[in-house]
Amino acid sequence: MKQFDLQHVAASPLTRAKFGANEVLTRQANSINTQIQVYEGFTELDRGAWCGKTKEEIGSDMMARFDACDESATPEGGESYPQLKERVLAARDQLLEITDCGRASVVVSHLQVTRSMLSDALSMPTEEMYKFKIATASVACVDFNTETGEQTANPPDYFPPWTRDRFPLHPSPGTDSCGSTKLIANTPITNSFHFPIHT
Repeated sequence: MKQFDLQHVAASPLTRAKFGANEVLTRQANSINTQIQVYEGFTELDRGAWCGKTKEEIGSDMMARFDACDESATPEGGESYPQLKERVLAARDQLLEITDCGRASVVVSHLQVTRSMLSDALSMPTEEMYKFKIATASVACVDFNTETGEQTANPPDYFPPWTRDRFPLHPSPGTDSCGSTKLIANTPITNSFHFPIHT
């Protein structure tokens, strides 16, 4: 991430994400920021009573219902994909509010957080976002037009082929002129890291 002139480095409060964010921050040659921004909203999906269980223990029918955003399949004490996406996008908007026009910020978070942001950028229904195959330590970029509100995704090669024909993609990440603000997602390397960075 050192090739990006990042205004802010944000992270989930989970240790692996904060570790990755601090690694990104230390590689910013001209950064005036000395601390990462931690947002509760970028925490990984809360799986509640499913934590520590295998897919077999949860059951394929229950998993299919959960992926299809059936609220009745939400694990006890956990959250659904729509609940996750709502809090992720609220945190994203908070970060965008402090990111100047024409600048870029990065989010070091997790798989489902990255899926939430990218599915929103691509106008993908929430019930389809589980299909994204996002690699650990991968990087994706979304441009936000501050005048129109339009989002343009700049995904790396991990995007499944069906998204390339179905959704419009912008070819090159970087810092644009005013009118556009970038949010870069990354996934952490420990356990599972993602960018927006995901872990």
